[in-house]
Amino acid sequence: MTDYAPSPAFTEQAIGKAELYDEAAADHEAFWAARAREYVTWSTDFDTTLDWSDAPFATWFGGGQLNAAYNCVDRHVEAGNGDRVAIHAVAANGDDRSITYSDLLSEVCKAANAIEALGVAKGDRVAIYMPMIPEAVVAMLACARIGAPHSVVFGGFSSDALKARIEDGEAKLVITSDGQFRKGKAMPLKTAVDQAVEGTTASKVLVVQRTGIDVAWDDERDVWWHDVVDSASDQHEAQPHDSEHPLFILYTSGTTGKPKGILHTTGGYLVQTAYTNAVVHDLHPESDVYWCTADIGWVTGHSYIVYGPLANGATQVLFEGTPDSPHQGIFWEIVEKYKVSILYTAPTAIRTFMKWGADIPAKFDLSSLRVLGSVGEPINPEAWRWYREHIGGGSAPIVDTWWQTETGAIMNSPLPGVTDLEPGSSQKPIPGIAAEILDDEGQPLTEPEQVGYLVLTKPWPAMLRGIWGDPERYKETYWSRFGPEYYFAGDGAKYDDKGNIWILGRVDDVMNVSGHRLSTAEIESALVSHPRVAEAAVVGASDETTGQAVVAFVILRQDGEAGGTTGDDLVQELRNHVGQQIGPIAKPRSIMVVDELPKTRSGKIMRRLLKDVAENREIGDVTTLADSSVMSLIQDGMNTPAED
Repeated sequence: MTDYAPSPAFTEQAIGKAELYDEAAADHEAFWAARAREYVTWSTDFDTTLDWSDAPFATWFGGGQLNAAYNCVDRHVEAGNGDRVAIHAVAANGDDRSITYSDLLSEVCKAANAIEALGVAKGDRVAIYMPMIPEAVVAMLACARIGAPHSVVFGGFSSDALKARIEDGEAKLVITSDGQFRKGKAMPLKTAVDQAVEGTTASKVLVVQRTGIDVAWDDERDVWWHDVVDSASDQHEAQPHDSEHPLFILYTSGTTGKPKGILHTTGGYLVQTAYTNAVVHDLHPESDVYWCTADIGWVTGHSYIVYGPLANGATQVLFEGTPDSPHQGIFWEIVEKYKVSILYTAPTAIRTFMKWGADIPAKFDLSSLRVLGSVGEPINPEAWRWYREHIGGGSAPIVDTWWQTETGAIMNSPLPGVTDLEPGSSQKPIPGIAAEILDDEGQPLTEPEQVGYLVLTKPWPAMLRGIWGDPERYKETYWSRFGPEYYFAGDGAKYDDKGNIWILGRVDDVMNVSGHRLSTAEIESALVSHPRVAEAAVVGASDETTGQAVVAFVILRQDGEAGGTTGDDLVQELRNHVGQQIGPIAKPRSIMVVDELPKTRSGKIMRRLLKDVAENREIGDVTTLADSSVMSLIQDGMNTPAED
């Protein structure tokens, strides 16, 4: 029994049970059919659980009909829970409000009527480009209600990125706001839409007045939300849609080439998001207050802010601001005020909180927290332990979840109350999911510490149904590496001696140094385990001698900067530390101490830009960075390689 075994009291009340693993192993399809009827209300019951005859194109819950918005809103009101708070909307300017399920139903119906009046019909695509405000959730649900697939574009993307997504999806309507608040300042948003819609299929732009800043206006095209939504009828009957009716397109952007429009459909996606939100986060909607800190522009916001929690009838926090505005304790102030019991956030945020120091969360009452979650990238064990100790009171289970835009919902994760936790590992596929690790020849790896490729071996309900408009690219991208029976996730992985899976990052982040395969995530974890380091990013740079060389960028802890070595001595100390943690081959060729790393507004580290620096190339596109000046500072201070 480890220090991280579940407490008997938690196990007794947990929604996830050990028997789920046995049920799923005994009959994969029967397991998912049971979950579908447990978590979703069907207008017409399905007659076929899975049709995989046209693999890799799946049909889940064939013959079934449902409405995602009805499942997320109407049925809770009909069950007598209309007075339950659906969303505590915490605004960046202090204009907070709480929205009940009855309120949400009224707003979704009005928005659906208004969107239809603007000419949008079932099957038409709608682009949504908005900040983290309740109207964004309302817009998504209104689209789902009428069967118009939505394409949410992160509010930090440029007008060019928005335009490419509008064009690819042939969106008929764009929903946006005049602007958004960033660290207390009103920033324009509609300006990018004005530039993006020119020459596209988008004939109307629906605009929420969020900040009151002046915006350009086209009377033929632009419509104020308050003019058409607020005055619309709050009666709208949710029509049933086929289980495989498209629910949304979500684009994943690469460093080159056309963005991929990942297509998700209604039934299977809603089943798996609701089920995983319940059993992985141990969500009890009658008593919990849940908070996922992601942006709705990413899949985490789709699955674990909008569809999963609302399908479960949860009360949740929707936060418009950033972790450091108006102060560095705002997250913990929100937890204390709303008595948040489940917190789902990213390792980047956790490491930032570590850098700021444990004294900040210590000022707030965090005793309501009982489950913590991690999402977005592998979490290093040091950050995991800090998260549990300083945020979770030393006892809250942490669910370290692995999944992707393409998978739609959580795939690997501990089950709180069931799993003995292993800091830094997503551990095992959840009940209903099947995964293996393969070597270069496609043979399963079984021995600990062998690095291979993570694959999924059985179809799952929330799986992507293709790349919008490009079925061949879908097959080539995800189903060709090891043959059509294996979905290749694109991530490297290994088992430990307990059989837990450790995700090692994208395979293009697994470096080959003198014939040795090294994971950037593993080296980053080693660096952050040093007491002086708060955060690290590692890239592989071309090297004439070794093929690739390790280049690291580190941020020091604020409370650890005084005393100890500095300059070249500190760099050498960190290199030696990595050598001790992993081996001499993993020592970074160079380490640069920086004040900040290049991150998007959602907190994702842009490693491709660091690779540009490491290889002395011209810096690529920085439009999605929260602070584009970071790259200039890094370039100016780039270290010369340290000597052995």
